[in-house]
Amino acid sequence: MINKYFEDEEIKQNDLFFMCSMIERVARKLHQRNRYVVNAVGYDNLYHLISLANVLHSENPDKVASDWIKEYSLEEGTFDIMDVDRELSTIIPTSLDMGKVYSRLIVDAASINEDYVSGMIRVYNDRICETIDSYTNGAFYEPSYVIARAYKEGEF
Repeated sequence: MINKYFEDEEIKQNDLFFMCSMIERVARKLHQRNRYVVNAVGYDNLYHLISLANVLHSENPDKVASDWIKEYSLEEGTFDIMDVDRELSTIIPTSLDMGKVYSRLIVDAASINEDYVSGMIRVYNDRICETIDSYTNGAFYEPSYVIARAYKEGEF
C-alpha cells in the first residue's frame, strides 16, 4: 500500500494493527465507541497517523492516546466497553487483542484498491461492530474468517 503523503513510504499491515489498537485504546480511555474516534479524527488525519505508525509504535501508547485526544479535541463519552456482566463474559480482550481483530477484518473485507484508512472508516462505521464489541457474546473470539463472513453477510 502506498502512502499519499510520502509516496515512497509503504504502509504495512502492522501499521494498520497499530492504528486499530490505538483507536481502541483512545475509545476506551474516553468511554466512546471506536467509530467516534475514527470519525472525529477524519480521513486525512488518520492517513497522516498511519504514515507515522512505524515511528509512533515505539512511543508509550498512553502518551500517544493522550496526544490524539488533545490534538483532535476528542471528547469524553458515556459508553464503557469494559462494563460487562462478569458472569456472562469471563474474557475481556485488551486493546491489542481488539486491534488484531479489527485489523484482520479490515484486510479480509477490503474492496479492490481500497486503502487501509478507507477500510477503517468503513468497518468501524458498520453496525456489526456493536456485536463484535459486546464481550458477552464472544464474537470477537471467533476466527477471523468467521468475523469477515459475518461482516459481509451483515450478521453473525
